[in-house]
Order: sequence, then structure tokens, then C-alpha cells
Amino acid sequence: MPSTAFTTSGIGHAYGKIAALHSLDLDVPSGRIGLVGANGAGKSTLIKILLGILTPTTGTATVLGMDTRRDLVEMRSVIGYMPEGNCLPLDQTAADFLVYAAGTAGLPPRAARQRASEVLTLVGLDEERFRYIGDFSTGMKQRAKLAQAIVHDPKLVFLDEPTSGLDPSGRDEMLDLISRLGRFGIDVVVSSHVLRDIERTCDWVVMLDEGTLLDSLPIGGAAADDVVRVEVNEGSERIAASLRAAGADVEVDGDVLRVRHESIDVFDVIRDAAASSGTSLRRLGAGGATLEELFLQKGAAR
Repeated sequence: MPSTAFTTSGIGHAYGKIAALHSLDLDVPSGRIGLVGANGAGKSTLIKILLGILTPTTGTATVLGMDTRRDLVEMRSVIGYMPEGNCLPLDQTAADFLVYAAGTAGLPPRAARQRASEVLTLVGLDEERFRYIGDFSTGMKQRAKLAQAIVHDPKLVFLDEPTSGLDPSGRDEMLDLISRLGRFGIDVVVSSHVLRDIERTCDWVVMLDEGTLLDSLPIGGAAADDVVRVEVNEGSERIAASLRAAGADVEVDGDVLRVRHESIDVFDVIRDAAASSGTSLRRLGAGGATLEELFLQKGAAR
């Protein structure tokens, strides 16, 4: 499998006089990729170009090393797509729909039935396979959309706002499913405006803002490995003074502290500093800036 999920060279697209994408140059490695930006940032337009649904106004793109125009049939045989909007046949059972989806991907009838059964089990719909999709809850419909996207065992799957409309429990279940896909050799591109979902599921992020590329980088690159992030309820300067006295390098930004360490046992030091300064901790974890902070910084620097 190619080490690159997709590339773009000067990709731009306009709907009439409205430009949705502005000359994007990307080289994104295989893995779990997050595509982030506010509504209207151009995420769905980029996905449709990478799927070969839209022809870009300018530029070229490849997916898994295949040109999205010249190699369209071959490319579509190894990719999947979970759209954001409603696309399910409400008068079919989940089993019938998955068999149909597998068949349109080229699987013979017997293999299509077997694969449909396996994928429905994977997404947690095995006991609902003979129910009409129209009777499904929102969470079940989202899982059915995911199932049709992977029923033909693609190498790469595009998920457009996969947690849209889900309650917290349903969101957790969907994010767990996305995280598990890598175990089956399926890479993912997750489009979302919920940055915490991307942090939880992805290891690379592409940031868009009003059709312009802000950055493309590993999510680990958003935070230094030698930094501990500390959030306090109050008293950030008090605990900062205690930490500095213990030999730590501390940056304070409101109620957030970033503590650098080398040889010290920083978590013990933070605990002792909080106790001695009378400061209560709200959150403690490895890493510097969150993905949300990085996105805002990149946007402000545009």
C-alpha cells in the first residue's frame, strides 16, 4: 500500500463566482487523518474532489497513488465513503442494504452476504440486521452508513462528519469504531469541525479555513513531548512559583500552565506544588497546545 494517502497540487474549486478551495498543495501520509475546519471551510468539497465526484476548477489530485481523473475506476475499488447527509434506503433492512452495497462493489452474491454479516457485526448492528433502516435511531443509521463504506474492504475510507447528530454515548461508540478500523488495515480520513474528535481518533491533521490551507502536520507535532499541560481552577501564579522553585520551566497562560521537564519527576513535583500552594487542579496531561489552540493560532496568523 502506498505510504501516501493523498496528494494535491494547486487544487482549487469554485461554485460559480464563489471560491470554495484556494490552490491547495498537500502530501498527506497514510494513517488516520483528520480534516478540520469550521462549516464552510471546504472540507466536503475537498473530499468530493478526492473521491472523483467533483472535477476541480484548477490543479490535480491523487489518492493512494492514483490520479482522481485518469484512474477513477481503479481508485474507487479501494476507497469507501460515508457521506454526511441522509442517503439510506429507509424501506430496506440493514442486511439487504449491505448485501446490495457489497454487490455494487463487485463482490459475488455469496461473498457479499458473508461480508455484509461480518461488517454488521463489526459496527454493532448484528441483532438489528433484519430491521428496516427507517426504524433505526440516528446512531444506528450512522453505523449503517459506516458499514456500507467499509463493506468492500477498502484501503482508505472517507468519513464526512461521522458523529453528526449523535448523543454523547453514540459519539463515543462511533469514535471507538473509527479507532478500530486501523486494526483491519483500513486508513481513514475523518472530516469534522469537532477538534476533540480528531484528537481522539487521528494521528495527522489537515487544517482548512475558508478554503485555504492553514497547516498539515502530525497531531503529535501540535504538542511537545517534554511538556506537561496543567489546568488549574485558580492560583496559577502561586503554583507556577512553586514549580519554578522546584527547578521546572513554566509558561503561564491564564489558568493553563505548560511545564517543561528533563530530569525531574514532573508529575510528583506538580502534585507537591499544588499542595504547597493551595491550588486545585482541573486537568493534568502530557502535551503542549491542544489542537483547538493550535487551530486558533494558525487562523490568527493568516
